[in-house]
Amino acid sequence: MSDRHVFEYALLRVVPRVERGERVNAGVLVYCRAKSYVGALTHLDETRLLALDPHADLPGVWAALRAVEGVCAGGDAAGQAAGDDPGRRFRWLVAPRSTVVQPGPVHTGLTVDPAAETERLLDLLVR
Repeated sequence: MSDRHVFEYALLRVVPRVERGERVNAGVLVYCRAKSYVGALTHLDETRLLALDPHADLPGVWAALRAVEGVCAGGDAAGQAAGDDPGRRFRWLVAPRSTVVQPGPVHTGLTVDPAAETERLLDLLVR
């Protein structure tokens, strides 16, 4: 029997000017049902973002990224989502939206440690 479990993940993208479609990867969301885990890590390369849009609202983008982390963490930081199970919070976060911070498509994989996988994906796909 394997210790690896199926997990799902999506990138968080910053799209400063939706009409142009340009984006910068700024975080990753990970969900593992078997471990009741949902987590997000973010990293914003402000120089890259400002190259796409010199007038980007950096404090607003950071606030949106921190809000995603808060929903994943649960508790008071999750607001109305605090009572939802991890899967429901993940599905809400990856739902398509036309905002400056958008989720990418959901992908799957296998992992022993979803928290470590979150860090690995952040290093691989964002930093």
